[in-house]
Amino acid sequence: MQKAVILGERQAGLVDVPDPKAKDDWVVVKVHAAPMCTEYKGWLGGGTSDFMGHEAAGEVVEVAQPGKVRVGDRVVVMPQTPCGTCELCVAGDYIHCERPINFREFHGTPEGNATMAQYLLKPSWLLPKVPDGVSYERAGLACCALGPSMGAFETMGVGRFSTVLITGLGPVGLGAVVNARFRGARVFAVDSVRFRADRALAMGAERVFDPNEEDIPRQLRELTGGKGVDASLDCSGNIQAERLGIDATRRKGKVAYVGESGADLAIRVSPDMIRKGLTIMGSWHYNLNLFPKIMQVIQESDLLDLLVTHVLPMRDIQRAMELCASHDTGKVILQPWA
Repeated sequence: MQKAVILGERQAGLVDVPDPKAKDDWVVVKVHAAPMCTEYKGWLGGGTSDFMGHEAAGEVVEVAQPGKVRVGDRVVVMPQTPCGTCELCVAGDYIHCERPINFREFHGTPEGNATMAQYLLKPSWLLPKVPDGVSYERAGLACCALGPSMGAFETMGVGRFSTVLITGLGPVGLGAVVNARFRGARVFAVDSVRFRADRALAMGAERVFDPNEEDIPRQLRELTGGKGVDASLDCSGNIQAERLGIDATRRKGKVAYVGESGADLAIRVSPDMIRKGLTIMGSWHYNLNLFPKIMQVIQESDLLDLLVTHVLPMRDIQRAMELCASHDTGKVILQPWA
């Protein structure tokens, strides 16, 4: 099979590797759509990478034993290699698995672990089925495009009467706008990239602030009857954006973080949490039991064509990296067989 790799400094391409083989309850999935996430950061950094991607949608083509899926099933590929038996996995919170499986040790090879490839391996219980009529490209949005904000908004109870601040309008942040608007929430956002700000406005965000504007918390209070937003979600991992969420959210409001950060945010326990009464949480993905809800968004939202900006053959991986690095994109999806 072929898979996409980073070959060297800002150079990506395809290489040939052995096809993976089904084993126990791990099945082979033929990948038809491989959404891109933050892989471009490694490409920009000048390093190499032999295994890229953690989200996909495709078709089951080989099984080793009877299980939850059969050959021919159309499925979404959930991320990670959780054990499937610990308390968190059983409850659907597999993303926080206490005993993840070592892929290389279990299969005797690392091949089949990447999603930017023609085939991959995944336990059958991590392959929820795609409803009839939903394309592979749309189904792939059930991972990082819509998943992180789905989990956060569900936990925060975001709904029709909520005001929401979304910081960072990359593919995850734009997906958050889709989810928030689907729930009927009033949406504000922050991003410095004009393309993404315009895309969020087209999706129904009421206003998108440039992060360099003065006193955004004050402006948000003026727009929300003097209170501040009910909930904020940071999708950027930027420490200033993380702090903005705390400062812009009303008393007894909720703040969630889905953007990974290499810096440490200073949280002031007394004024931020005790006296303001904020609930502050991290949210990596969504509980697997929410899959029907995320599929409902995919089937019913009229904003997905604004979320997906590019669908490219995997052989165009170099161009795909350049597009992602430009930030003038929403979600970019690769087609390994095109």
